[in-house]
Amino acid sequence: MNNDNEKIILSRDCDATLIPFGNAFTLKKGDEVKITQALGGSYTIMARGSLFRIESKDADAIGKDIVKITKEQSEITGYATEEEIWEVLKTCYDPEIPVNMVDLGLIYSCELINEKSGGTNIEIKMTLTAPGCGMGPMLVDEVKAKVNGVKNVKEVNVELVWEPQWSQDMMSESAKLDTGMY
Repeated sequence: MNNDNEKIILSRDCDATLIPFGNAFTLKKGDEVKITQALGGSYTIMARGSLFRIESKDADAIGKDIVKITKEQSEITGYATEEEIWEVLKTCYDPEIPVNMVDLGLIYSCELINEKSGGTNIEIKMTLTAPGCGMGPMLVDEVKAKVNGVKNVKEVNVELVWEPQWSQDMMSESAKLDTGMY
């Protein structure tokens, strides 16, 4: 977990997402922010009395390096395998919880379909900790983008499902220990 509570002055206007509602917001140059979580390439910050998520593309506004993952730059190489996909999924985080989505138990299934013409299509079923979470579309987009960055992945389909309903029992042992829910 990265929880430095580092205070920073924004060097430029930047896009942010209001947590937990998922509303788009623009933070202004000169705003004082505090980084509360930096995991999976995105940042959770406290600003103006609220939590916001800043994506890697805007990391320079808070003095951090922009991380770009593309098929050519991905550290994961070779044919798309289930292990590679699960490894990438472990870099996806709920902005309010410092545990990856796999260990939280939010990823229900991951199916790989190899195409005869080459490449692999990926079918993922996932859920959220709460059905009303406004961050759902953003988390689905993050999963799609990161999995699509794996070499030889052609198409990614992520389905948000509500059955079975998520519970703390779905968390890994390490996630329970990390969050004090054991």
